[in-house]
Amino acid sequence: MVDSFLVSTGIVALAEIGDKTQLLAFVLAARFRKPWPIVWGILIATLANHFLAGALGELVTRLVPPEGLRWILGLGFIAMAAWIMIPDKLDEDEDGTSGLARHGVFAATLIAFFLAEMGDKTQIATAGLAARYGELFWVVAGSTLGMMIANVPAVFLGEKAATALPVRWVHAAAAVLFVGVGIATLMGAGEGFGF
Repeated sequence: MVDSFLVSTGIVALAEIGDKTQLLAFVLAARFRKPWPIVWGILIATLANHFLAGALGELVTRLVPPEGLRWILGLGFIAMAAWIMIPDKLDEDEDGTSGLARHGVFAATLIAFFLAEMGDKTQIATAGLAARYGELFWVVAGSTLGMMIANVPAVFLGEKAATALPVRWVHAAAAVLFVGVGIATLMGAGEGFGF
């Protein structure tokens, strides 16, 4: 329980630095200048998105034999380590907030953030972590906390926070965590979890 929560929090917080959804948080903060509805929109969107991802991850554990799952997850985490080193970009016309603004700050944030997170590194990591640990609640709680750790400062500090963080080093730390979890999974760590 503690492992799944802490690993999910750490991996997602590090993976989110410089990610397109963090860039979206900067755009939303600059566009609307109302931080609390943005923060609440990010929280609700992340909970919904990561719950769906985690549920999918747990479903995979029921459909794939344990030995196959171990290889899929181990190699998947190592692949995530490589993917995390590719920086994300968010074009102004891709942020999805232009037409949503008429629904209010909270709704615009909720919809834009939920959609931007679809197929994102942190969503895929959440699915993999839920499959790895088999603890949907703790993985979703940890990955959501990780998202909030990375995005709340982005909302309140804006562009200053984006330029102050050494994104390359943060991504490297996340990549090391992904590789570590991947190797541990391949070596059979977690056999008590059924794989």
